[in-house]
Amino acid sequence: MIAPERLDPSLTTRPSTPRVAPELVAAAKGLSAATLHEASGKRGALPCEIKPAAESFTVCGPAVTVHSPGGDNLWLHRALYVAQPGDVLVVDVSGHFQHGYWGEIMSAAAQARQLGGLVINGCVRDKTLLREIGFPVFARGFCIRGTSKDFWSRGFINFPLLMGDLVVHPGDLIVGDADGVVAVAASAASAVIEAARRRDTEEAAILRRLEAGETTLDIYGWQHPRR
Repeated sequence: MIAPERLDPSLTTRPSTPRVAPELVAAAKGLSAATLHEASGKRGALPCEIKPAAESFTVCGPAVTVHSPGGDNLWLHRALYVAQPGDVLVVDVSGHFQHGYWGEIMSAAAQARQLGGLVINGCVRDKTLLREIGFPVFARGFCIRGTSKDFWSRGFINFPLLMGDLVVHPGDLIVGDADGVVAVAASAASAVIEAARRRDTEEAAILRRLEAGETTLDIYGWQHPRR
């Protein structure tokens, strides 16, 4: 029996796409994921199960999206060499969460490529080593079950990606911290960042009012009027 030809990954790989401007990435680094989510009109939150592999990890950069076949991480390896320095790999694994799609070797490879981080709607492994390496990894959890390398399975790099109920586009701004991860459309990033800065300023003023003895009910106008 003649083995079928391997799929050509270039057919579903976009080597480059428009991306959020570097100056906007730099501006977003001082803002929290929650603040950007609120400033976006409560849009852009990735599945809440996705958290940093180490609480100190943060991530901020343009998205390189990866749709991976379940139980296989070959497309993640390919994406490592499509992404540019500072890029964040944003990966969905087709709902097959019970595998460790990423570990020590891939973190070391991503670090050598100077990538910005990994956000995966799936599990990873090598928990202690990932923390020691320091490359920012955000995942649903940890799983020791290995993955395959199937050269006949179709994946996609730099195509729109459905994660939970959110579509992430290549080049979107990705920001993650201990609370979770948010995706901001590249076209909206400037306005959202400005709104997030205003929100931070307003919240600082509210904190001062609370310290002075006011209540949240009074500050936000939630107090029932007296009769």
